Order: sequence, then C-alpha cells, then structure tokens
Amino acid sequence: MAESTLWWIVTGILVALELTTGTFYLLMLAIGTMAGALAAHAGAGPIAQMVLAALLGGGAVVACYLVRRRRPGDPSARADRSVNLDVGETVQVDAWNADGTATIRYRGAQWTAVHRAGAPASPGPHRVVELVGSRLLVEPI
Repeated sequence: MAESTLWWIVTGILVALELTTGTFYLLMLAIGTMAGALAAHAGAGPIAQMVLAALLGGGAVVACYLVRRRRPGDPSARADRSVNLDVGETVQVDAWNADGTATIRYRGAQWTAVHRAGAPASPGPHRVVELVGSRLLVEPI
C-alpha cells in the first residue's frame, strides 16, 4: 500500500471523527494529514511527510485556538431569544422592593423580577434581558 493511501485513510478517519464529535480541531489535524498525503504524492520521504503534516496540522490547531480565543463568547442560552422566547418581551414594574426585586404579573402568573446591575431600579416598562432560574432579569426601556 502506498504511503499516500495511508495518509488519505488517516485523513478520512479524522474527518469522520470530527463529524461524530463536533470537535473542529480534528479538521485542523486532517488538514495536516492531507498535507502529508500530498507530500507523499510529490515524492517526499517519510520524515518530510511527517514533519510537514505535524507543522501544518499543529499550526492550524494553534491558529484556530487563537482566533477562537479572541472572538467574544456567545451569549448564554438564558439570554438568547431563539432559545428563550421571554427574552425581549416588555413587562410592567409597578414598584421595587428594598432587596432589589419586584413582583410582576407576566403571562398570567406572578414572577420575580430583578433589575440588571447598573440599571436604575425605577418603576415603569422594562424589557426582559435574561432568565435567571425562575427570575426575570429586566432593564428599563
């Protein structure tokens, strides 16, 4: 069996593992093994193939890690409108309690509302920003 065939088999295994686990870094390693296969097709020796695969695959993993680390994190599911339909809805706060909570009527039930840190605790219309347990985190509109 040719060396390039072994590289392509390893590449296929890495891609299949990525599809089952969802680990994006396995695709970066697959890029490295693909480079090893192409080096084998070009006639490079086994050491050169391994060095090229390791440098390209490892470099791709490091680059992917650095790009993902700089990107801001996704909002939590508690604050995502597509997960929680209460986010973005308007509620009426009549009065705030001394402990920073308010009891409001929303969707036909009593809810406890908490104002967002830094937002003034004033009565009036508020927007639901997040669900924290069974409490609505709200901010003034």
